[in-house]
Amino acid sequence: MRYADGPSVSCDVYVEADPERVWELVTDIGLPARLSPELQRAEWLEGAAGPAVGARFAGYNRHRMIGEWRTVSHVVELVEGRVFGWAVVDPDGRYGDPVSDPEKRMATWRFELAPEGSGTTLRQVAEIGPGRSGLSAAIDRAPEREEEIMAFRLGELRTNMEATLGGIKSLAEEAE
Repeated sequence: MRYADGPSVSCDVYVEADPERVWELVTDIGLPARLSPELQRAEWLEGAAGPAVGARFAGYNRHRMIGEWRTVSHVVELVEGRVFGWAVVDPDGRYGDPVSDPEKRMATWRFELAPEGSGTTLRQVAEIGPGRSGLSAAIDRAPEREEEIMAFRLGELRTNMEATLGGIKSLAEEAE
């Protein structure tokens, strides 16, 4: 698996709560910071008060191997109660030239919700690239290890996503 292939990872969880409650949680951009070991905090930018296509939010991240960094995410997909997707860019140029165009994103993330029985199936998806990211820098240093680097990072993302989904499930089911 190579960076240029745009690899992705996804995780699913069944939540015994109605989709409206789950939607409320997944569109709270501050919530993952309470659940994921990497995202430390997030905040809406330019007066945005919630998700809408074109709205932007900053994310502040920390990783034991690469330190701290800031990203800006552009909401690129929003289907009320069903899909919340955002493209992540590198506005500070940490991994190359500064990027503000979501077409040159480091990654794309999304939550997908589907009613199922008396609850909701919740999926989180992350797709890497096509723009430069921390993975690009690691691959630049050891190109012969690209597949290993990619597999390791996708495993980390899966672990973080499972923690986030598990937290959302717990919170949503507590409220029911």
